[in-house]
Amino acid sequence: MSQVCQRLLLIGTDSIHTRRYLKGIAPYCGSVVLITNQAIPKEELPENLLAQHVTNFSLRAFGTAKAIRALIKQYQPDIAHVQQANSVAWHAANALKASGIPWVLSCWGSDVLLLPKKNWLMKQMVKFNLLCANAVTADSQHLLNTANAVAGKPLNAHMLVFGLEQLPSEAVLTQDRPKRILSCRLHKPLYRIDAIIHAFAELVKHQLIDADWQLEIAARGEQTDELKALVDSLGLNEQVFFSGFLPHAELLDHYLDARVFVSVPESDSTPVSLLEAMGSGCYPVLSDLPANREWVVDGETGEVCREMSALANKLQQAIAVSTTPSIQPILKKNYLLIKEKAMFASNMAAFAQIYFTLLAKSN
Repeated sequence: MSQVCQRLLLIGTDSIHTRRYLKGIAPYCGSVVLITNQAIPKEELPENLLAQHVTNFSLRAFGTAKAIRALIKQYQPDIAHVQQANSVAWHAANALKASGIPWVLSCWGSDVLLLPKKNWLMKQMVKFNLLCANAVTADSQHLLNTANAVAGKPLNAHMLVFGLEQLPSEAVLTQDRPKRILSCRLHKPLYRIDAIIHAFAELVKHQLIDADWQLEIAARGEQTDELKALVDSLGLNEQVFFSGFLPHAELLDHYLDARVFVSVPESDSTPVSLLEAMGSGCYPVLSDLPANREWVVDGETGEVCREMSALANKLQQAIAVSTTPSIQPILKKNYLLIKEKAMFASNMAAFAQIYFTLLAKSN
């Protein structure tokens, strides 16, 4: 697909998600105007970025909608895209509602899964945002279903993940790997890294796994020191190591050095880390969330843990499967699923198609 719009207005916080989307969608646009909360370095900006403007997306920033309206008048975009259905979309929706410009809203997991549960006002804000948008996207069907429920009616909804920019050769599936489990989610209560450590400790204590198995804990966060102390108190320093925050290119190599990937958050949509792990030949162990079940079949292409009390058993099963020849067809099935449904280039084209359809209707 060639250029689908003359000028896109992209609104979102400075995050890896916004930066990746900007990079991927820019080739489909004549030019792009970015509104964000922190300037993105010039070297990460596409050549056709006309301008970037920094604003405050806090709910208490009462002048933000007015500032966005002024930029709409200045740049005259033909379509807008907003990342996140929280206060970012609240300001954007109020600025766009009288403009006649069609706009797309991309929901992130916490926007729809958690924010409406905080209180009635937050639910009404998210509902308003969803109902104002001309199209809504999310990276799982569960997230879209929840968005429909919050909105109180079916939305013009599209299930699209941003996806992976690259996929390793299928040959990595048959490579010999260290006996290693990889966790790379943030060290926050939501992601329950402590439960992973306790489950691994149980396997070690009862000698249910070989002594040469390791647990790698990548990333960092508010609980990092607490988690390191936990590992020390359990006497696991020989088998558990913290690799810290890894640059993305380096993290991709760490997937290739692991046999099992574990991610057990309390709430989530589709994490990129799961897609990367499956595409890199890791056997996944996941918490029982609807979005996870859209990618993994429990006991067939991964392990889905319904209760945290069963996590040690699920890890033990994953370890057993990962060390037998039967793992190869499983890894290949997961790899082909990612190749079919989770590649960045094809999914960016699908986002561009949404723009094309909305513009055709508005004209």
